[in-house]
Amino acid sequence: MNSGRPIVMAGAGSIGCFVGGMLAAGGHRVALLARSRVIGEIAAHGLRLTSFDGFDRTIAASALSLSDDPSIFKDAAVVLVTVKSADTAGMADTFASHAPDDAIIVSLQNGIGNVATLRERLGGRRVLGAMVPFNVVALGEGRFHRSTSGDIYVEQDAALTAERVSVPDLKMRATGNIVGVQWGKLIVNLNNALNALSGLPLREQLAQRAWRVLFADQMAEGLAAIRAEGISPVSPTPIPPAWMPPLLRLPDGIFGLLLGRTMHIDPAARSSMWEDLQRGRRTEIDYLQGVITAIADRHGLKAPLSRRVVGLIRQAEAAGQGSPALTPAQVRP
Repeated sequence: MNSGRPIVMAGAGSIGCFVGGMLAAGGHRVALLARSRVIGEIAAHGLRLTSFDGFDRTIAASALSLSDDPSIFKDAAVVLVTVKSADTAGMADTFASHAPDDAIIVSLQNGIGNVATLRERLGGRRVLGAMVPFNVVALGEGRFHRSTSGDIYVEQDAALTAERVSVPDLKMRATGNIVGVQWGKLIVNLNNALNALSGLPLREQLAQRAWRVLFADQMAEGLAAIRAEGISPVSPTPIPPAWMPPLLRLPDGIFGLLLGRTMHIDPAARSSMWEDLQRGRRTEIDYLQGVITAIADRHGLKAPLSRRVVGLIRQAEAAGQGSPALTPAQVRP
């Protein structure tokens, strides 16, 4: 970007720190609104970015603006939103008070309703949807590791925001159908809860046919629900959404070959919901399986597996003991 104004990460947790760091590494001026714990780690160790593909770079704390004060938004050119969905409305009010009227707000969040919430609370400001396909694991001491592959998709706009923000090591691609892309990501993200309930690394979980069949059944429920809404999802992978459930049910060897050709999953990869349970944080289950059950209710669909998963995640949240390490049979209704 050539304005000299920063890109500000709103809620710099795992995704926010990784994306913000990569943009800084690519030459952008970057500011992070983060918790004091994260600021302390980066101040002490720098912001270290690693990836499944061997990328390893440390950004000096002095190369970033770090703060837990919302005044950090005061001269933002672009704000990339990475807070949890439940915090979107509150963050929007913060933007209204502190960010310039011409700042472009881009939601990099999971879930479907965040862009609508931001637009509703920010009046005529420019708000764009986006989709982050990869996982990031916080490894401590300021290190954030990208453990799965994929490029970020950003809603196409006249200002060419995706092209202006994109850097060689973190591609941002413009799309004219961000709604379809976000619904496609939601369907894939239904595995976040299953991974959290399993307690297994993502690659190990997906290597087991019993877990994949459970995931396939979750996807089938989700696809039936969103078809009832008249929505056509766009897959975040090269595999069309309708093909995913039958492919997940394939024998282990065949599925392993297919997965290796479509995306990379690092042995360290875990879902963000697993991390939330481990850290005793509120999960985004209401914005994933909860969306599917709400649609099912509107259309008289049963969605028993989605309802079961919502209940199990809420039990795990209440217990505060991290992942319950369930088996696929224990997850089934």
